Amino acid sequence: MAALFGSRVRRLRTAAGLTQAELGRMTHVVSTRITQIERSSGAKPSLELARALDAALVADHLLIDLWPYVYREAFPDWARAFMGHSARAVAIRQYAAHVVPGLLQTEAYARAVLGLDRTLSGAAQLEERVAARMARQERLAGPGCPDLWFVLDEAVLRRPIGGPEVMRDQLGRLLEAVVDYGATLQVVTFDQGGHEAMGGSLTVLTLPDDAEVAYTEGADHGQLIEEPAEVTRYSLIYDRLRAASLPPLMSLDMIRSAMEGNHREPSVPPRPGRSRLAQEQLQQPGRRRLRRNGGRIPRPRPRP
Repeated sequence: MAALFGSRVRRLRTAAGLTQAELGRMTHVVSTRITQIERSSGAKPSLELARALDAALVADHLLIDLWPYVYREAFPDWARAFMGHSARAVAIRQYAAHVVPGLLQTEAYARAVLGLDRTLSGAAQLEERVAARMARQERLAGPGCPDLWFVLDEAVLRRPIGGPEVMRDQLGRLLEAVVDYGATLQVVTFDQGGHEAMGGSLTVLTLPDDAEVAYTEGADHGQLIEEPAEVTRYSLIYDRLRAASLPPLMSLDMIRSAMEGNHREPSVPPRPGRSRLAQEQLQQPGRRRLRRNGGRIPRPRPRP
């Protein structure tokens, strides 16, 4: 992708009748940097430079659109493969153990989370990572939005990342995602105790051809699973976790409670009854269609 990006820069520069030195002056870099980009050598272009090149060469957003794919090449093969699968998945099921899933993060929350990485080279690299994460959310607003189902550990709601205001806005964004994208959210509470997925995040993707892949991730490692038998095993783990979590409406109530700074426990039934309610809601037909057409998510009735 870096080679494709470079060839497009070279073709556009030549068509515009510019030398590398002239393009460098227009984008505030030395001519050797333009040479590196066109030859796909040296450091990959930053998002800021991609934008500058796009404007200088009147590329009509082409170079900006290519940049996320160039950026992915900085990741291991399995991570790039997962990103590629995610970009075309028709259904995304994810369990998040520690932080809000990237697809649902606000920009401020994403900046706070990504800023914790001690391998960052500086503020510019942080902003590039934030921009890349926000760019991946763009497909949620279009007609190709995948079916979304997220199970959040209660720790995701309770850990105040970025400060109270950032966290409050982030929790509000979770509620908006239910209406805006037809997402389903469930919370697995602390009183559930241990479970099979608690070591890290778990994602199961359904692809356009109905094939599935799974992805597990810890603090400093990830694994893409494509073997059908293994994917089935992880899919079952996810389904069992959904059944053990609060039903969707109760989960929304808990998210609202956390957003309002009220850490009281929501009124929930015993575990056997909770599992029954969860199974009933998982099996309700037409849920996504109704939400897609703008139906409102009802608030739970006030408790006596």
